[in-house]
Formats: sequence, structure tokens, C-alpha cells
Amino acid sequence: VEARQWEYLTPDGPGAGFFPLWYGIAMIALSAVLVVSSIRRMRSAADSAIDWGRARRALGAWLMLVVCVALLKWLGFVISYALFTFCVVRIMYERPLRSAALIAVCCAAGFYLVFPTLLGVTLPVGVFGF
Repeated sequence: VEARQWEYLTPDGPGAGFFPLWYGIAMIALSAVLVVSSIRRMRSAADSAIDWGRARRALGAWLMLVVCVALLKWLGFVISYALFTFCVVRIMYERPLRSAALIAVCCAAGFYLVFPTLLGVTLPVGVFGF
């Protein structure tokens, strides 16, 4: 909805609203495809039962993302993303503590290397300065 207010095409090519508009349309269409395919696969009462273990894991991932976003302004992108990655790897994928920490640090360092260092894009900075 917001992208419709931005310029769709400019004399130089696609405007600021081009990608978000088509990305939103694609997300809605693909979500509808997933819903329809899930409904078609549910053939018996056993298939329609909710797998609460998987649902808890999905809601846990969502909760971790919410916490990451909430901590973003205070801790900055790099640290909050590292914490999110650590939680997902440790809790969702049940990897050892050391592996989860290594993956979190490497992913956060990769984001820092690519965006602020190579591309010059500023990421939200927290109280620790990065």
C-alpha cells in the first residue's frame, strides 16, 4: 500500500515504488499458492490435526525475531542479528553452544563486512558503537 504512493517509473528506469510493489504482489500470490496447496493436501482428519511441536518451533522463531527487532535500536543491528542467529541455531537446529556461537559471530561479521565496509550502507548502531 505504501509503495503505491512512491514513484513507479522514472525517466531513468524503475522508481522507488517498483520493487516493493511487485515484491508485495509476489508475497501475496505465493502465500495464496501455499494456502491452496496445504488445503489440497489435507485429505483425512489425521492430516488436519495440528502438530503442536512444529507450531511451537515456528512461533518460537517468530518470537525470536520480534525480540531481535525490539533490541535493534538499543544493541544495534550486528549484535541483535548475532543474538537472533545464535538462538535460531542453538534452539531451532539444536546445535552445540560452541557451533551456534561461531555461526552467529561469522554471520554478523559477514553482514558487517558486506554492508558498512564494502557497500558503505549504514546499519543501525547500538550502545556499543556497532
